[in-house]
Amino acid sequence: MNAMDTVVQGALLGGLYALFAMGLAVIYGVMRQVNIAHGDFIVLGAYSAFVVVAATGLSPFVVAPLTALVFAAFGYALQRTIINRTLGNAILPPLVVTYGLSIIIQNVLLQVFSADARSIQIGALGTASVALGAHLAVGWFPLIVFGTALAVAALLEFVFNRTSLGMAFRAVADDPEIAQVMGLRDGQLFAYATAISLAVVALAGVFMGIKFTFAPADGPNFLIYSFEAVVIGGLGSFWGTFAGAIILGVAQAIGFALNPGWGILAGHLVFLAVLVYRPTGLFARSAQ
Repeated sequence: MNAMDTVVQGALLGGLYALFAMGLAVIYGVMRQVNIAHGDFIVLGAYSAFVVVAATGLSPFVVAPLTALVFAAFGYALQRTIINRTLGNAILPPLVVTYGLSIIIQNVLLQVFSADARSIQIGALGTASVALGAHLAVGWFPLIVFGTALAVAALLEFVFNRTSLGMAFRAVADDPEIAQVMGLRDGQLFAYATAISLAVVALAGVFMGIKFTFAPADGPNFLIYSFEAVVIGGLGSFWGTFAGAIILGVAQAIGFALNPGWGILAGHLVFLAVLVYRPTGLFARSAQ
């Protein structure tokens, strides 16, 4: 039963990683770019919710969707005013710009909040659990996170595969020149994609801030987990990204169960194995 508990807890952790990764998958799936500041935006989302909760006394679950809306607007403006200007045939300029954003976010947070770790409190819900058997209990909060990740994956799959906006996203991702000939404005669509990505990132940040303590320099770790989940799952399906995040979470949980120092390493080893033996990912599709 200990093995079952380890797998279940790892899968629930994977739900949080799925929220991390799906925001990154949106950006890469549409623009074929990696946002180096992705993890720092997750941390920024946690700090934003922390400030609002402390100032207003609102529940973090009320603050989370509000934070997502603000981040969506910010992502749209950021893409339209800065990042779009760096896009072209060269891959390096947007990477440099987002790396610069990463450094800026970390240093601003360090100046405002210091290096002290913070957390977002949800009261008794943080420790409440439901029994699934005589020897297995699951926390209500991890279940909420997992359910949210499922809902986000389903919504993104619907948007990208069943709506005109999703068809436009896939068109500019597959062949930007032909898409422009057909009248699609890639800059506008990239801004929409970044808005969606940062909305998901904000939700992930709030939930991360509830589950873990966080500090200004934590962003790169979350970027790594996001990237690993996307690569393990494979591009072309948000359900694949979700599955990749679950695999990563379970691998880490098993590693921690074997030895407290092996948890993160176990996830990295699974990532490396997928890169070596199936570099396209375990659940890749040819197109979104």
